[in-house]
Amino acid sequence: MFDIAIIGAGMAGLICAQQLYQAGYRVVVLEKSRGVGGRVATRRIQGTPVDHGVPFLLAKGKLSQQLIQTLCDRGILHLWRDNQDESEYPSSRYIAPNGITAVAKYLAQGLDIWFSCRVHAIAPTPEQTWHITYHTPDQTHNQLTASAVVMAIPAPQALTVLEPLVQRVFSSNFIESLQAVKFDPCLSVMAGYASPQQPPLNSYSIKCSPDDNLAWIGLDSSKRSDATSPIYVLHSTAKFAQHYLDSPDLQGAGQQLLAHAAQLLVPWLKSPDWFQVHRWRYAFPRTPAHQDCLVTTAPLPLVCCGDWCGNNLIESAMKSGFAAALNINQQLRQLSLPDDVITHKP
Repeated sequence: MFDIAIIGAGMAGLICAQQLYQAGYRVVVLEKSRGVGGRVATRRIQGTPVDHGVPFLLAKGKLSQQLIQTLCDRGILHLWRDNQDESEYPSSRYIAPNGITAVAKYLAQGLDIWFSCRVHAIAPTPEQTWHITYHTPDQTHNQLTASAVVMAIPAPQALTVLEPLVQRVFSSNFIESLQAVKFDPCLSVMAGYASPQQPPLNSYSIKCSPDDNLAWIGLDSSKRSDATSPIYVLHSTAKFAQHYLDSPDLQGAGQQLLAHAAQLLVPWLKSPDWFQVHRWRYAFPRTPAHQDCLVTTAPLPLVCCGDWCGNNLIESAMKSGFAAALNINQQLRQLSLPDDVITHKP
């Protein structure tokens, strides 16, 4: 029996979990993937970290500024220094030499996180607890109970779990608020080249707008001091990614994006030594919620939060995580929450 079950180990879920854990609650985090961070994601390819989600952090608010300062002080983040176009990125960009997921790993310290656990259903019990059913990779049905639930996942994913309870549990306003949140998808292509090439970019990255296919191209290997050959990451536009939302094979899409990048920049980009493609179905909130989190108390405490609560991605995710913790705490034991979840660690 847990006090709070948090579904999702992205930025919002980790912030919320740390607040409640440090206050003294018994907290468990259920994460469907094998690592923390959500889109703050790094994939290790041939021994090299490659950031295939969020490429860098920008100080776009009080919370992200504080996080960046803390992580810079600890050597986790560094400035991404180049002759970037200040009109494109007026704020300094911060990268993690060991991979951007280091940001999430820092926030995850000390938490009880269960990986590869996909929540299948939740239901209230006569004992006034939430009964949660989740699957592990072997398709085993597992169960736990908690006094409160935080769903720190994209709104459409939360709906798949909550909609079966609409008629007998949740108000129509709560569900309608979740249904109003819409996302744009994105494909990320990671491409490596065996030998050094003349960089096609005047800076470490470029925004490709206006373009129907490509949104952004970045030299990911420029973040690594020991890089010996170039690795590029390409982000598609939502328009391009829409065509591949349910495609079982993304290699063709990756080849199209690389060929398009070659047309825009230099021909050799279309012929990498290796490449991988990742689909982000819920990359960017197109119609975000206007609250910091969505809260219901009937029949038991449940809060939905994430970067879709607002329109500022990392800053919104952090703000939403704090708001979710505050709401859950008010509905439970009203313990003393820490003033600062970010700088508590030595």
